[in-house]
Amino acid sequence: MNVLLLIVLNVIVPVFLLIGAGVLLHRVFHFEMNTLSKLNAFFLLPAVSFTNIYESKFDAGLLIRIIGFLVLQSFVLIVLSKVTAKVAQFDKGLTSTFSNSVVLSNSGNFGLPVSQLVFQGNPLGLSVQVVVSIYQNLLTNTYGLMNAVSAQSQGLQLLKELVKNPMIYAFVLGMIMHGFAVPIPAFIWNPLQNVANAFLAIALVTLGAQSAYLQFKRLSAALIFSILGRLVVSPVIALSFIWLLKLDGTTAQALVIASSFPTFRNSAAFALEYGNHPEYAAQAVLLTTLLSSVTVTAVVFAAKVLFVSH
Repeated sequence: MNVLLLIVLNVIVPVFLLIGAGVLLHRVFHFEMNTLSKLNAFFLLPAVSFTNIYESKFDAGLLIRIIGFLVLQSFVLIVLSKVTAKVAQFDKGLTSTFSNSVVLSNSGNFGLPVSQLVFQGNPLGLSVQVVVSIYQNLLTNTYGLMNAVSAQSQGLQLLKELVKNPMIYAFVLGMIMHGFAVPIPAFIWNPLQNVANAFLAIALVTLGAQSAYLQFKRLSAALIFSILGRLVVSPVIALSFIWLLKLDGTTAQALVIASSFPTFRNSAAFALEYGNHPEYAAQAVLLTTLLSSVTVTAVVFAAKVLFVSH
């Protein structure tokens, strides 16, 4: 129980204090959300991606196994969400939004700060989360977007969005420089670290600002299924594949924790843009984020107990 209390005090409470600060500040000062989004996506996230990959002890074999795990997990979640929607007789728009709410997790604004707190002084743990974040970003801008627009063909647009994503280039550059042991002079490395360190606070304040005006009205069947799928079923599936692929230590901890993060806000943005039950989508983001304070705590505790960090 002492370990559980430490996780709550050292991981969950700091996260939600900063989210709460974001809610309050946005309601008082009305932040320009597009600017905050660009600051996170094009400045802070690439710095986090590069510095952690550069410092990590990754090998190609481990990276392939992590990607294999992520592909398997997302495939099973897609199939389960589609089958559930069909059995529940959701309409086409609700099916699209429900699937996105289960498959797409907030591995950036929520996941990376949580991982920074859980894996302090352990670059491998945070590097795994960086890989998860890049994969989720790709999944969001491919499956998530195509799922939202349904039959519309957006191939060229999708390619343009991926090419514009600087986090991918930072990841590749970090891998290359790490692989060839390229030294980075202090006058470049120190500012990079300062930017990466700023990510935790700004990302969570941004998440709070994004959630400031979301409203909850009623607990529908679709909402219950979204909560269970994202916060309960996803970690259970993750554990199954971790054991199947014989992953262990810090890698296993990071992957099972990453599987428990709440619904990505882009699922609500897609629903709003394409008219696929946007109110329900926003409620799914809000409730999974709030309830994750309990479920992520439990998953972090379980991960620490089940897998000994190397």
